[in-house]
Amino acid sequence: MAEALLYEQVGDDEVACQACHHRCVIRDGHTGICGVRYNEGGRLYALNYGKAISAAVDPIEKKPLYHFLPGSEILSIAAVGCNFRCAFCQNADISQYGKDARREISGFDLPPERVVGKALDLGCPSIAYTYTEPAVFIEYAHDTAKLAKDAGLKNVFISNGYQSKESIDLVYPYLDAANIDLKSFSDEFYRRLCGAKLEHVLETIRYLHELGVWLEITTLVIPTENDSADNLKQIAEFIASLDSQIPWHISRFSPAHKMQDLPPTTFAKLQEAYRIGQAAGLKNVYIGNYPTRDFESTYCPNCHELVIERESYHVVNKIENGKCWHCDTKISGVF
Repeated sequence: MAEALLYEQVGDDEVACQACHHRCVIRDGHTGICGVRYNEGGRLYALNYGKAISAAVDPIEKKPLYHFLPGSEILSIAAVGCNFRCAFCQNADISQYGKDARREISGFDLPPERVVGKALDLGCPSIAYTYTEPAVFIEYAHDTAKLAKDAGLKNVFISNGYQSKESIDLVYPYLDAANIDLKSFSDEFYRRLCGAKLEHVLETIRYLHELGVWLEITTLVIPTENDSADNLKQIAEFIASLDSQIPWHISRFSPAHKMQDLPPTTFAKLQEAYRIGQAAGLKNVYIGNYPTRDFESTYCPNCHELVIERESYHVVNKIENGKCWHCDTKISGVF
């Protein structure tokens, strides 16, 4: 473990964690909501520092990121813990680890310098902090990202959007891109199914956009929970109000964790969401978790020629110097 960077003492034996919007006040001998940030004698420690629960090479499209180094591979790392308790989580075995009682933190030793070394050895141009929530292992992510940037690598956060401003400011000098889950435009949904508040997620998205971090948004469309046309319209219009070029990934739900009784999202519903995104003015709307070339590929906003062809994780990138190969129109993204 390592002493946390983002906290302050608020009493003789209490500390206030500043890693995420929960801002937990933690008594001596206890953890915050995430289960991995621990108060010992008035000092806050990250129990999961340098201890990866997963490290794998992924297609960058799996994150999903479609306008950031398309067709490349990315080294993905995670540590246990999460500041959400999503009933539909697909990684609950690692994200919810340790919340019932303090246990030895699961994982294997993978210090920041070894993460960067692995990425270089494997030829990955970037590192993703993913699978769980990077805010709960922010010190580990920060130290790794700093070394990665020095080595010429790029850094990506895949996040639920509950990072505090302090967390974002800490990693911003080294952060190149982020995909943020915007799970619903209903605060009731967030409170009931995630243990969080919508307003803080919107705040994070706005702040990352203001900072100029390349941003993509994902919404997992869950039958009967967040799939109403009104909810999807509000999400699409919010994204468009920031920038119509921000990619919106509409992802198919499959039964998981505490939501085994719901059916998978129908393709018809995903198509409806796709049309809603386009009607809101979004230029880059994609359907995910449901392989279909027409709804995964990128087309030039000017001449409508195919510029990035995707079929599952097979990618053919025709963009030349960040522009359409056919009409020379600039394509938004990092290429």
